[in-house]
Amino acid sequence: MSEVVYDKHRLRRARIAVATVFCVHGAVAGSFATRVPWVQEHSDVSAGMLGLALAFPAIGASVAMPLASRISHRFGARTALRGLLAMWTLALVLPSLAPNLPTLCLALFVYGATSGMSDVTMNAIGVETETLMRKSIMSGLHGMWSVGALIGSAAGTVAAHLGSDARLHHVLAAAVLTATGLAVCQGVLDVQAEPDEEAPPRFSLPPKSALLIGAVGFCAVFAEGASLDWSAVYLRDVLDTSAGVAAASTTGFTLTMAIARLVGDAVVDRFGAVRTVRAGGVLAALGGLLVVLASHPVMAMGGFALMGLGIAVVVPLAFASAGRSGPNPSQAIAGVATITYTSSLIAPSAIGALAQATSLVTSFALVTLLACGLTVFAGVLRTDGRTAARARTTDAAAPGPRS
Repeated sequence: MSEVVYDKHRLRRARIAVATVFCVHGAVAGSFATRVPWVQEHSDVSAGMLGLALAFPAIGASVAMPLASRISHRFGARTALRGLLAMWTLALVLPSLAPNLPTLCLALFVYGATSGMSDVTMNAIGVETETLMRKSIMSGLHGMWSVGALIGSAAGTVAAHLGSDARLHHVLAAAVLTATGLAVCQGVLDVQAEPDEEAPPRFSLPPKSALLIGAVGFCAVFAEGASLDWSAVYLRDVLDTSAGVAAASTTGFTLTMAIARLVGDAVVDRFGAVRTVRAGGVLAALGGLLVVLASHPVMAMGGFALMGLGIAVVVPLAFASAGRSGPNPSQAIAGVATITYTSSLIAPSAIGALAQATSLVTSFALVTLLACGLTVFAGVLRTDGRTAARARTTDAAAPGPRS
């Protein structure tokens, strides 16, 4: 089978397009997160009921993600991404329209389902683009997601400060993001199934090839969820800091993650995925140890920042490895994404339950132990080094095939 040679400029444009898709996806999440208090007040739910409702995005994503590979198989990756991303950007409007708990749960279920399906599809295209470019780009793509989340949250903060109605804010944001998404999707690679390739099942358990890779992602996402949701509480309750200092610990964690993802591709290209994740696991475990042993807020804040630095590139590399682990990249990525979404769902509540039974210090000792797992199991991310592009990518090529 001949291998298509792609023009470097066209690949560069495809990379920019998929990076913008990641940014749009992140902007939706950031736009929603800043208006959660408004949504809570509008739907008239208590803090406990809101906590229940906020579990539904992860549930919806876990249920729907296996469908993404079948949709891509039927329509092609580009068309699938165009439709699924538009569904996700438009779903931003739904939670702010919910008048009560049942409708809010339903809205968040749809919000999560469309998020998960578009997430799987854009990661599959990202892996294909990385394969064709013969260099790491997945960390940078996830860094662009963080950039989008920051942009969306900044706009949401301004809207909230002005006291604007979240329904109006989200309608305007959805319109802009949908138009942007539809425009940039035209530039991404179009991955088509082989004519004789069997369609993936509508629903399935993660393939075996994704289980160990997903376990590595599970450890990283567990540490991420625990740190994002509990770092400020840890500093306030364990180290008796002010609210401002406590919030700064979360900011530091998020900032180091975003920076590490944006520069992570160069590190991966230099040292490889396995060594990068092993080193990240050491940094994350060291950070967790600093948190557990901290007697001063600065020590704990440094620990959380180190954890952010250590786990930042793990999930992008897990998706990239999954995309090369079997004949159906979307299905393998969906399997890994299902496992990592499950981790993000259970991590905050697991930390809270363990803290209730013992202490927050003990809870973060568990996080530290899981961070060690990154170093132990990083070898499952090893690839065979083959970067040959799949001939089923159907974009226009440069003249002539290569045998």
